[in-house]
Amino acid sequence: MAGAQFLIALLAIRVFGQQPPEALAEALRVHQAGDAKAALPLYREYLKEHPESVDGLVNFGAALAHEGLFDEAIRQYDKALALQPENPQVLLNLALAHYKTGRYADASAGFGKVLPRLQPFSAPHRQISFLLADCDIRLGQYKPAIELLNGYDQKTPDDMALAYLLGTALLKDKQSERGGVVIDRILRKGESAESRLLMGTVKLNSLDFTGARDELQRAAELNPKLPEVHGSLGLALLGLSQNDAATAEFRRELEVDPNNFAAVFQLGILAKQEQRYAKAREFLARSLRLRPGDPAVLYQSATVDVASGKLEEARLELEDLIRRSPEFTEAHVSLAGVYYKLKRKEEGDRERAIVRRLTAEAQARQPASR
Repeated sequence: MAGAQFLIALLAIRVFGQQPPEALAEALRVHQAGDAKAALPLYREYLKEHPESVDGLVNFGAALAHEGLFDEAIRQYDKALALQPENPQVLLNLALAHYKTGRYADASAGFGKVLPRLQPFSAPHRQISFLLADCDIRLGQYKPAIELLNGYDQKTPDDMALAYLLGTALLKDKQSERGGVVIDRILRKGESAESRLLMGTVKLNSLDFTGARDELQRAAELNPKLPEVHGSLGLALLGLSQNDAATAEFRRELEVDPNNFAAVFQLGILAKQEQRYAKAREFLARSLRLRPGDPAVLYQSATVDVASGKLEEARLELEDLIRRSPEFTEAHVSLAGVYYKLKRKEEGDRERAIVRRLTAEAQARQPASR
């Protein structure tokens, strides 16, 4: 998310209230001197003798994270939390490590625990609020992000990082009128990749795929490294039935942001359409890691099994999905088809009846049908 580029989220070294043990002090000295890699063996040696040292674990985790070893860092933070479940430094470092690795649901939960401990509108509170909002947006939970950012919108409306995050959340939540007001703030600062990206989002929402493509191509010209530009451009190109060009844009997005949900998810769908089922499953599994339990991803995973002839697996997936999302009409349609293929006519007829009911209810909600 481009708004997160305005943030500096460091995995901080723990500050001690008293002098640490000599072996740990040496590891800290090397670490604080800027050589996290050299500090790693020193932390490991210390923790062999003191495996329940929270200070050792959290600083070892910070050094690992600095070197990009986030999975191992997360293991150290988990050990520290088992010893001190409410330690704010550990909670923050763990949330940041989850964020860096695209585990946005876990990161959101962690930031949510840290935020109430911070002074409202302080610099740390702002930083964690924006990271939490970014997690919510990436998870498709736009209303919580908007609610979180509203207080900052009242206090610091000229903050461009805020404007971008809030505008993104509003537009993705289809709140076009208020989203337009926020976009105007950005436009007053002059043309930018961010403003063009938001305008492209407006046009995507209104299904103006040609207009969206033009706006997003301009955004990509202004800043080809801006997260979401290529993924959104890919969606516009899909709307224009330019699948090959869309695929190229989704791949460009993943070069900028490997955890962009739309790009990963759409590449999974495109792979399914091309009957590259193993690759489709790979992308859809990645999509579920980014948005655990997402009904659209679960549905596409089931349809891959249908298309590849794994009917029993598809049946179980669709039945589970319908239990989670009983009004997911397309899932009922697919499940009816699976039942018929499995010679389970009675259950297929039941699902078909549910489809008719859901379709009628949806039509009744349309203004033109009243």
